[in-house]
Amino acid sequence: MKELLHRAILEGFGEARIAIRCRDFERAYYWLERTHILAQRHPLLHAKSHVFMLFVGIRAQDPREVFGQIPRVIAALFFSRLWVPRGNPGRARINAFQVMPLSAELESLFDEE
Repeated sequence: MKELLHRAILEGFGEARIAIRCRDFERAYYWLERTHILAQRHPLLHAKSHVFMLFVGIRAQDPREVFGQIPRVIAALFFSRLWVPRGNPGRARINAFQVMPLSAELESLFDEE
């Protein structure tokens, strides 16, 4: 994994942690969605993004997110190297197989890879 991509993933997890501590769940989801997109091809980091979303779902008392994240954690560990829906933010409200467009910023991080 290239350095800029790795730093962006670590930044996303760090910002999400801060937002969670502040109980700013929307901001936490913003950073986790971004981090999920960047980490999709890396099984442990991909699963970690879903574990964080599961944790936020629990803290936010959002049953849809909680129950939607459980199978995603498992799938991330086993399928990340085979196929992932590029650009998918990983939230339970979005179909897990839906490919979505990338922002220019995120695209540039993948171009470096």
